[in-house]
Formats: sequence, structure tokens, C-alpha cells
Amino acid sequence: MALHITGEQPADELLSTDAFALLTGMLLDQQVAMETAFAGPEKIRERLGSIDPAVIAGTDPDRLVEVFKQTPAVHRYPGSMAGRVQQLAAAVRDDWGGEASEIWTRGEPSGTEVLKRLKALPGFGEQKAKIFLALLGKQCGLEAPGWREAAGHYGDEGSFASVADIVSPESLAKVRAHKQAVKAQAKAAKA
Repeated sequence: MALHITGEQPADELLSTDAFALLTGMLLDQQVAMETAFAGPEKIRERLGSIDPAVIAGTDPDRLVEVFKQTPAVHRYPGSMAGRVQQLAAAVRDDWGGEASEIWTRGEPSGTEVLKRLKALPGFGEQKAKIFLALLGKQCGLEAPGWREAAGHYGDEGSFASVADIVSPESLAKVRAHKQAVKAQAKAAKA
């Protein structure tokens, strides 16, 4: 699996080889550009020296906020997002033996079960969990039965609805266009 989400080789390599980094990138994907969110785990690894859930969970919270604030910032809301990443790290450490991939592999779960497990994580609501499930299925080799159905429209082939569909600069542009169209529809519906 070789992901191409950030356009930065070290960040994409980390996302491709570390399940917790990928999960963290998805957590950070709100109110910032997708590339910024998914480049966050590499910034954390560089600055903290590790992306291991146990290390992050055990880091002094004030120190982690400083890691998030360093320029360029990991996220536009460094304080709250550092706390969310630390909560996610603690959940992976405590509930999944420190191995994020266990969330989608332990016990050969169905797509519905993987979605349920993702939604139980701190910071993962319905939509974020479905997008991440689609990313696992479309790009990370997840073979859980029913994952496409559980991911909803994010699981559709060629939908270009989320980060799950980004495999190149061209597909990134299509995902951006789709998101802009959805926002415009929502704005028009409110008017």
C-alpha cells in the first residue's frame, strides 16, 4: 500500500506504513485542508520522536500542545486537537494493545463491526468513521465483508467524495470539486 494524500513523500510514507499515523491523520481532518491534516502525523513524529500511541498517550499534555503549536502548526486548533490525538492514542494503547490495525483486523470483523469500532474511538463520529472505513477498503486492502455498504456512499467506486478516493493530484482535484459542490448545495438549501 502506497498512499498519496499529502504530496509530501515522508508524510505519505508514514501514512502508508503506520496504522496509527493514518488513523491520526483522519482524526485531524477537520477544519483544515486534507493535505495538512494527513501531514500532521509526520510533524508529530519529527517533533516528538515517535508516533507510537503509548508514547503520545504518556506525553505531558502541555508538551504535546507545544508540539502541535510549532511552526508550521500540526493543526489550526493545536490545543484541542493535541488533546483529541492524546485521547485517541490512549484508546489505541488501552483497548487495542497499542496496535491501531487491530481495530479493523482483530477477529476478522465485518464492515459493520469495523464501522462500530471506529465510531467508538474518541473524535470519530459517523461520517469520519465511514470515510476512514472507505479509505481502508479502497486503498489499504481491507477485505471485511460488507465494508462498502457500511461505508455508505463513500464506499462507491469513482465517487471522489472523500480522502478515500485520493490517489493522485488529479483525484485530489476531483475530491475538492465534489466537496465544494456539496457545500454549495447545503448553502443553497439554507437560503
